[in-house]
Amino acid sequence: MSTKILVTGATGQLGSAVVKALTHRGFEVKAASTNPAKVSAGKRVAAVKMDYTDPATFDEAFKGVDRLFLIALPLDPDAPEKLRPIIDKAKTVGVNHIVFNSALGVDHNEQAPLRIIERYLMGSGVNYTILRPNFFMENFATGFAAPMIKAQGGIFLAAGDGKTSFISTGDIAEAVAAAFAEKHYGKEYNLTGPQALDHVEVAAIVGEAAGRQVTYHSLTEDEMLKAVRESGVPEGSAQYLALLYSLVRAHLMAAVTDGVMEVTGRKPKGFREFAQEHRQVWK
Repeated sequence: MSTKILVTGATGQLGSAVVKALTHRGFEVKAASTNPAKVSAGKRVAAVKMDYTDPATFDEAFKGVDRLFLIALPLDPDAPEKLRPIIDKAKTVGVNHIVFNSALGVDHNEQAPLRIIERYLMGSGVNYTILRPNFFMENFATGFAAPMIKAQGGIFLAAGDGKTSFISTGDIAEAVAAAFAEKHYGKEYNLTGPQALDHVEVAAIVGEAAGRQVTYHSLTEDEMLKAVRESGVPEGSAQYLALLYSLVRAHLMAAVTDGVMEVTGRKPKGFREFAQEHRQVWK
């Protein structure tokens, strides 16, 4: 029996952290990417090409694996159409456990793309674990907000004064690894950091860590949409982003849960600790 795990999105912020957490626990990993050359292959890690829009890549990706970490492309309104065939393929080849990375709050909206995938997975007959993390702390260090902080000394978002219980991808990855290792079948976990912060507080913590002034600029939704469109983000993804920040403004992303502790047995990292670890990024 194989004990190899297929990790989708393996070169992304979360996927790369999941590969690291799994191999640290001794798992063998197939790291899937549309560009496998970007995968840091090595001991216990084999790179493989996988494209959600190209079923011809599925056979090789699933060869020799019996577990799957599944993640949607960022801000993809068409995620259900892309991921349902992946779940079907996993079932066909005998994958016995799928850990799906969803998002906090989608279980309150049956029309949300990630909720549609959750429901499909639940009905697939394959053992599953669903993780619903909040916004990543890494968005400020290696994600979309990092360049604006470094170049402009500011965070420009339509988040209003809403608070968010940001979580580190490292904590999510540890939850993924624990879910596989301990067979958390049929479980759903809402994952957050230990505290909720508004973006004024985030800017202050980042600025303190970096030793420079960082300011939060509260945009209107139209202003944010204009900026992301001008940066080349597709319209569907831009609207998806706007929806997410409307939830922040409505104070719906501030909940703090014990999910990380439930899955991993330890407390999640706080934002101040995260900022200190990444302070060189913003200097």
